[in-house]
Amino acid sequence: MDEIKVLPGSLGTRSSLSLRLGQTVFSSASLLFMSLGVEFYGYTAFCFLVTTMGLVIPWSFTLALVDGYLVLVGCPLRHSGILLIIVIGDWVLSILSLAAACASAGVINFMLTIDGLHCVPKFCCRYELSTAMAFFSWFLSAASSLFNLWLLPSL
Repeated sequence: MDEIKVLPGSLGTRSSLSLRLGQTVFSSASLLFMSLGVEFYGYTAFCFLVTTMGLVIPWSFTLALVDGYLVLVGCPLRHSGILLIIVIGDWVLSILSLAAACASAGVINFMLTIDGLHCVPKFCCRYELSTAMAFFSWFLSAASSLFNLWLLPSL
């Protein structure tokens, strides 16, 4: 029987579990920095970031649970239909995360170039931290989706 090579970072591996946990942590941090004590709702880009991170958190956490189970059982996922759904979901959320992070970074840059008139220093720092965490979350999400996309044709 042919044994399929396990690609690091593909669903059901320890590296995939660490990628998913990282996505969950960074997107949660982004959401917390943007939401706690900050009036983000005055800016559409920040609302978009909060909404996107609110979608990424349950998606990444659920897939981290699946990865954890598959690692415990010792059997990587080999069903192409399920993997295709995960790849599509990853790509959609990855693109949304990148768009939200870039939009937020653009708004922050604009706010800082107007001599700080629109940005209280306490809020600007939180906006910047939230956007940085969103970029980190996007990077891990893009890596995860690329690993799973690479695995998909071999199934």
